[in-house]
Amino acid sequence: MSTTYEFPTHFGSFIDGQWQPPVGTMLPVVNPATETQIAEVAESDAAQVAQAVAAARRAHALGEWRHMPVAQRQKLFRRIAELTLQHLHELAWLESLNTGLPLWYVRNGQMPRVARNFEFFADWMSQNVEKAGIQDGAYLRYVVREPAGVAALISPWNAPLALASTKIAAALAFGNCCVIKTAETTPLAVSRFMDLLQEAGLPPGVANLVHGRGHTTGDALVRHPDVRVVSFTGGTETGRAIATAAGPGLKRVDLELGGKSANIVTASANLDAALDGALAGIFSNNGQQCFAGSRILLDRRIAQNFMDAFVQRARRIRVGDPLDDHTDIGPLANAAHHARVLEHVRQAVADGAQLLTGGDRPAHLQRGYYLAPTALLTPHNRLSICQREVFGPVATVEVFDDFEEAIHTANESDFGLVAYVWTQDLAQSLLAAQRLEAGVVLTNTNMTLDTRFPFGGYKQSGVGREGIDGMRHFYTEEKTVTVALRTAPVVRLGVEPAVPGV
Repeated sequence: MSTTYEFPTHFGSFIDGQWQPPVGTMLPVVNPATETQIAEVAESDAAQVAQAVAAARRAHALGEWRHMPVAQRQKLFRRIAELTLQHLHELAWLESLNTGLPLWYVRNGQMPRVARNFEFFADWMSQNVEKAGIQDGAYLRYVVREPAGVAALISPWNAPLALASTKIAAALAFGNCCVIKTAETTPLAVSRFMDLLQEAGLPPGVANLVHGRGHTTGDALVRHPDVRVVSFTGGTETGRAIATAAGPGLKRVDLELGGKSANIVTASANLDAALDGALAGIFSNNGQQCFAGSRILLDRRIAQNFMDAFVQRARRIRVGDPLDDHTDIGPLANAAHHARVLEHVRQAVADGAQLLTGGDRPAHLQRGYYLAPTALLTPHNRLSICQREVFGPVATVEVFDDFEEAIHTANESDFGLVAYVWTQDLAQSLLAAQRLEAGVVLTNTNMTLDTRFPFGGYKQSGVGREGIDGMRHFYTEEKTVTVALRTAPVVRLGVEPAVPGV
């Protein structure tokens, strides 16, 4: 078993460099592997949210962070990355304990990503330049980019610290101050990270953390008049609510929302690689990832053999204690979500889907929010389970007869975040890149991220893009400065004639 760490069992918000006493409504923090409460967190009401925003607003006005020399900010970012790596196992353990994600997976993937986020922006800070130009020798124009102000950063429960850190690093890199709200059910690792930000030397008030449910804490944060930008990763319905709440204040929103990504496997594909990709694409992160390849579309010529191999491998996936390094899949994040996923599967069978494997709790695990890796063969793409985001270790499988049909089926969705294609046919690859309605198209690979490139979705998968260009526009205000290089012709009102030559 892994090393264990102490953590607060009662804690509140982090505001202006200080932990606040845990008072008011206390929300339970549950270990999804045991269904036992391990801590409780104080919900921030509107008054405490206002206190956090005021701290961020005050820090922004004082300007210690936004006016800090680039070299000094780079040094601080590198220190954050260094501290993250020093505390990597602790952060991973807290995240695993709280979310049910396998410890080895968090330790080797998500926590190094946190460090990379800050390393990336540390490198970028000294490389960023803006455009300038001279028109007809008369005017010099150049762009100045200024921080937007106070950013509200809202991260979900499926990868709390990894996703929060992306937002924190970007918001701070562009000189903003922020108020973070992570999911109230999974606050442990994000809360510990706030201590590391302080240890690294981040000035008080630059990064603040509040806890609570969306309809209370989240709504108060999004609606606060001093919040200028709102970055949210999570479900589509919540994204709609955030956009509605942000609208009256004309706040800029970045919404990375749900997905129902197609995973197309053609007859020309390297089928061993495609099989590995299909399994990892739906069952990684306990199946709880927005870019999961949840709709597997198979060319009829290889469909039966691929399904047989997929089911055989899925049944060998080790489901169990997420703190055990031999575990492949842990429990789902919470009881309500576990019940929703099970209902999706049961409804699919009632609608005519054939259960190929899984569909219920593994027999050896009678406690915890576990679900065996599940696959269903569906008669068509119109079934509810093919259209709604299940957000669990549940794959649907559908057979197609030609590549055009596969493209059509992939696009037959309200979502458009990611699409996967496995083919060794160059023409198919290029056609897929052109025709698939998704913000990210991946050929012969699982999801891979690069902050230099945009990430986001079409349709109901979101608004805006994460990635350096999208983040630069989102977290800053652009100011165009114009300087006359010679005396400019100006209409002289009140002088006869007002216009020369008239």
